[in-house]
Amino acid sequence: MNLLSVSDDHNAGDRAVTIKNLDLTYITTVEKKPTFRQALTRTGRKTREVRALEGVNLEIPYGSVLGVIGSNGAGKSSLMRVISGIIPPTSGRVEIAGKVSTLLALGVGFNPRLTGRENVILGGLAAGLNRAEIEQQFEEIAAFAEIGDAIDSPMKTYSSGMYSRLAFAVSVVVEPDILIIDEALSTGDAKFKKKCLERIKSLRSHNRTIIIVSHALATINDICNDVLWLNQGKIMMRGEPGAVIAAYKESLHVAASPSADEDV
Repeated sequence: MNLLSVSDDHNAGDRAVTIKNLDLTYITTVEKKPTFRQALTRTGRKTREVRALEGVNLEIPYGSVLGVIGSNGAGKSSLMRVISGIIPPTSGRVEIAGKVSTLLALGVGFNPRLTGRENVILGGLAAGLNRAEIEQQFEEIAAFAEIGDAIDSPMKTYSSGMYSRLAFAVSVVVEPDILIIDEALSTGDAKFKKKCLERIKSLRSHNRTIIIVSHALATINDICNDVLWLNQGKIMMRGEPGAVIAAYKESLHVAASPSADEDV
């Protein structure tokens, strides 16, 4: 049975996310350069089954900051999209207790033709707020983003850093029960990154749950109290950040260095 279950009730120590026997399979089309006959008859196409996630069992309690690491194609983003309810699992069960806010990629969900102000409204509505609540929190969102008068300019005129600032501000100021961040902290200056990390730590202290996907192992080690290592859609290891990161780096034959810890 494929099922996504969502509940709004939670207490300290409760499970925020429970995943049981999760599988996710994509069907992709593989098409080689067709001959003239194949182009006319539209033959030569083949489908390929890709198992993005396989047999994943996972429990994430409230108050935890879970870092998710793994090489490209490991299934990290696929797992985040299933937890977020963006795509359904092929099989298995996902139980969510609380309100989820997602920052899956830079500017995802924003309409570049609309102003930053209008996109804040859309983002707030998507996060489950009503108009009055959005208006009440708008000044805090704008202040956190630090983009000044650009808040009233079309987002197509924004730099990548401005996109990142506003996207993060909307995601965290609404104070979600569960915050999912997938490679969205890789842009912006050092000062703003520090501000984002401090906000994440604050959410953790308020019994929120944060799930962070990142290749920046130093950041994962700094702010997470739990780390999950995925490889080819399967869980390889989970536990204390230092131990899991060390095992992951060893599997890649990567020596310890500040540069490696920021991008592997």
